[in-house]
This record gives sequence, C-alpha cells and structure tokens, in this order.
Amino acid sequence: MKKYSYVGISFVILIFGIIFIPKIVNRVKDTSIVKNDRMSADNPVANEKLSYIKINGKPRKVPEFAFLNQDSLLITNHDYKGKVYVVDFFFTSCPTICPKMTSNMVYLQNKLKNYENFGVASFSINPKRDSPRILKKYAENYEITHPDWNLLTGDREDLYELANAGFNIYAAENPEVPGGFEHNGYFALIDQQGYIRSRYDASGNPIIYYRGTIGVEEGKDENGEEEQITILLEDIKKLLKENE
Repeated sequence: MKKYSYVGISFVILIFGIIFIPKIVNRVKDTSIVKNDRMSADNPVANEKLSYIKINGKPRKVPEFAFLNQDSLLITNHDYKGKVYVVDFFFTSCPTICPKMTSNMVYLQNKLKNYENFGVASFSINPKRDSPRILKKYAENYEITHPDWNLLTGDREDLYELANAGFNIYAAENPEVPGGFEHNGYFALIDQQGYIRSRYDASGNPIIYYRGTIGVEEGKDENGEEEQITILLEDIKKLLKENE
C-alpha cells in the first residue's frame, strides 16, 4: 500500500509542476507579483490627499518671517504666497548631514525646474558666519540656480524661534558635536496657502516631515531607513496640481 501511496503523491506533484509552476514564473516575469512598497505612487496611501499638520486641532501655518537671502534681498513668507515650497534648516560649514540635504534639495530643484510655482527656503542656523556673501558662494558651489530658492540668514533668536517653535524642527548650538551645531535633517512641505502638509503613512498617520538626509541613489541609510525624497517629489507635484 505504501508503494502505491508514494506513486500517487509523486503523480500529484508532477501535475502541480506542469500546471502551476509555469503560471507562477510568468506572473513573476510580468511583475504581477510586486513588493508592497508604501513609498510607491501605486500604493493607495500615496494616492490619498495630503494631510494638514494640526496643532490644537487647527491646521498649522508657516509663521511670519523676514530674513536676508544670498543676494542680500529681504525675503518674507509672503514672497512664497501661491507657491508650493520646501523648508529646511542647515549651515554652510556643516560637516555631517547638510551636504546630503543640500544635494537632495538640488535633486528636487532639477526635477522641478519647469514648475514656476515651486520654491525652497533654506534657513541657516549659524547666522554669525553665514552672511549673504557666504550663502552666495555656497549656492554657487552646489549649483543652486532656482530663482525661488532662497538661502536665508538674519537674527539668531528669530531663526531659532522659527525652527524650534514655528516648525518644531530641532536646532541648537552644541560645541560637543561636529561643526558646533546640531539639528535633524527634516524637510517641511508647504502648500500654496502657507499650510504645512504631508502624506499619511501605512497606518494612516501623517508622517509630518520628510527625511532629507538619504539620497535617492542610496535608497536606505545604515539603519535601514528608506529615503523619502521620492515621495516628497510626488507630493510636491500633487500640491502643484491642486490649484490647477
């Protein structure tokens, strides 16, 4: 009886291989089986409307600000009215995350060069050193060419108030860290009306800010964190289309 059982099982396996294996192989070749990637635009989460970041139940707006840019021109939040723009905090002598952040922002600049209603506001957290002249040189070194990308400097207290209270993006002086200043590498996305926006994560919660420290070419950092420049680019385009 065992002999016949083995024959029967072998026959079933053979039939399975003939009928189903080619179908599975074809599905893989046709990419019918794909990785469930929450960063992809094909994912339902990515196609939802972007969230408003709320404080005490109210959508958070960018606070009033007024600083000098790399051309010594006074730039305020009102100069960005009607534009979708990205905000970050950096300093030109930063030896750690700032070069990656700026390179990633240049990537966005180049991808969005044909969109008139896009801009960037980069605020220096070392205004004592980062004069308009220094910022101008920094812009040249990184090939910052977008007319609405302003590198901004001014009163130290106002800049730190904007970072820590206005955006809740941490920035501080710290002589113990490389460069003497510490900050996180977040990018904030602002819509045409001046509200802070973001997409939802896979659990339905706003991601709030986008990581600006991992390049698209890297994919992930040493901790396995995935880059978010790709989804930020998608979300910028989504906001640009909202008022079309």
